[in-house]
Amino acid sequence: MQQAPLAERLRPNTLNDLVGQQHLTGQGSILQKAITSGHIPSMILWGPPGVGKTTIANIIAHTVNATYFQLSAISSGVKEVREVIDTAKKTSKAILFIDEIHRFNKGQQDALLGAVEKGIITLIGATTENPSFEVNSALLSRCQVFVLKALEEKDLLQLLNKALTEDEILKTKSIELKETEALIRLSGGDARKLLNLLEIVTDISTEKKLVITDKLVLQTIQQKMALYDKSGEQHYDIISAFIKSIRGSDPNAAVYWLARMIEGGEDVKFIARRLVILASEDIGNANPNALLLANATFEAVNKIGYPESKIILSQCATYLASSPKSNAAVMAIGMAEAAVKQFGDLPVPLHIRNAPTKLMKNLDYGKGYQYSHDYENNFSSQEYLPEKISGTTFYEPGKNAREEELRKFLKQLWKEKYNY
Repeated sequence: MQQAPLAERLRPNTLNDLVGQQHLTGQGSILQKAITSGHIPSMILWGPPGVGKTTIANIIAHTVNATYFQLSAISSGVKEVREVIDTAKKTSKAILFIDEIHRFNKGQQDALLGAVEKGIITLIGATTENPSFEVNSALLSRCQVFVLKALEEKDLLQLLNKALTEDEILKTKSIELKETEALIRLSGGDARKLLNLLEIVTDISTEKKLVITDKLVLQTIQQKMALYDKSGEQHYDIISAFIKSIRGSDPNAAVYWLARMIEGGEDVKFIARRLVILASEDIGNANPNALLLANATFEAVNKIGYPESKIILSQCATYLASSPKSNAAVMAIGMAEAAVKQFGDLPVPLHIRNAPTKLMKNLDYGKGYQYSHDYENNFSSQEYLPEKISGTTFYEPGKNAREEELRKFLKQLWKEKYNY
């Protein structure tokens, strides 16, 4: 029979055994009082991975002696939710735990509303995303939101010592925990990841007495996981290398640094957001499709998540790296902002002001405005900038095929207006 992973073997059964989250679970805390009284509200547990969301749900269910149902929003839908609700109606007390509830769409979340409102189920949802954005307002209003904090170094050290002194399998081995920095750094504050790392190191070793050092940890883990610190220098160095590789039109380097981030567990939304920014900042009108693809990538990875999202990110990164580049949009807004700072709030020319009232019309608001579509090539030579900066060029099309077309088009229109 296959043994359970270390993280599962050490899963706490009571709040007293839980490491971290004392603001929620300590003596006299809101959650501790609710569990003691037996009156558990529907709730959303919001926090980073591996900080105890699932464990707290399990502890609550077992402590209050309720029928416990667990669903994952990744693999469950409305059908599964309704099946749980139908079963819950036959019980006196039921708790439904939904992991990654932010992945439920509006229809799936709405299916929970009636049962929560009528008290058929007590909902406990776990999410790593801000529930204000990811959980619809009707459901959120029926739940209390509890924020779980990332585990601190002292919490992680406590977990390591707990594993070596309390786990029945590890207690049979001679293990000295000499150094802990690598384990803690690689875990990223995730308790489950920390214990998985410890288990890998202790399982691979054939030594009679195992001395755990940072060097040993890195040598052992490097085959399974890229060294990547999501909150430290590596995080910023690798995203910088990724962006600069795309800007430098090197799809090979771009996909390598992308793989480093994926293997390191980087947030899929963080990577996708940077691709959207880059599509305008470094490509812009040289290839307008770049922004469309980057935005579609952001939408897609939000729906799908890992592991499949790595394919979508790879497609987008290699496409952007292979696209012509232009920073003309960046330069244009930069120059326009400089003009705003230099000249202040210049008045809007009267002929392009809005004139919704008779008084404004009497003040000549909108007078003399030339409707562009009434003119040849849908272009009127009227001025749109304030008089003080009339004729200023902010947008200079880049030197690439697409923007050269824009340059020619604008030059043709503006040759008489600005002698462009």
